[in-house]
Amino acid sequence: MKNLQGILLSFVLAAIPSFQAVAGGESPVVIELFTAQGCSSCPPADALLGELARKPNVVALAYHVDYWDELGWKDRFALPESVQRQLGYVRRLSKPGAFTPQMVIGGDTSLVGSDRRGIDQALAEKRDALAVVLSRAGANLQIDLPERWREPLDVYVISYLAEATTPVGRGENAHRSLKEFNIVRSIRRLDKWDGTPRQMTVPLASIPADATAVAAVLQRPDQRAIAGVGTLSLR
Repeated sequence: MKNLQGILLSFVLAAIPSFQAVAGGESPVVIELFTAQGCSSCPPADALLGELARKPNVVALAYHVDYWDELGWKDRFALPESVQRQLGYVRRLSKPGAFTPQMVIGGDTSLVGSDRRGIDQALAEKRDALAVVLSRAGANLQIDLPERWREPLDVYVISYLAEATTPVGRGENAHRSLKEFNIVRSIRRLDKWDGTPRQMTVPLASIPADATAVAAVLQRPDQRAIAGVGTLSLR
């Protein structure tokens, strides 16, 4: 009996630090929602993104596209760069075309933006978790890439507005007041990282005034899977 108890105790003690290492080393998963204020199917996905944004292991970003504007309501947050990023995923993930609401998890999984079950399953998958450290350095945003990595990665700087409410006067969501979260205000491919420890800087003045936070996203070339992310609150 003593030997059995000793074996069990050793097993438990060995398992505890292992679990802590996994839990403590989690890196956020990037969720990208392509949405529009003129799309009647989008508000449920916008609300779900707001829920997901509160999770500690998620960086949630809402890209407003402009191809709904022609139907009667101009989305004040729409960016042509958001459309280009979505079209990049359409090509990479072999989709028949762009649609809203589309949610891309980790740069490699595309789902309807209101598919809660599918999104939960995608979030549970194991993904790369590179460290990205953001800080202020005088008038600059400083991005530290302290780890070594096996392949080149593109570095994107994405600024976003934490929350906004918009009364919609026309279009499919006419007479509704839309509450939206983590609205992307700028997208910039900063540089290619060769995988060796490096520091990059971005002038804070180049970030739109209405952005309240910024993310640095490490992504495989040709807009493939995301390997790491870091965020910083600006105000």
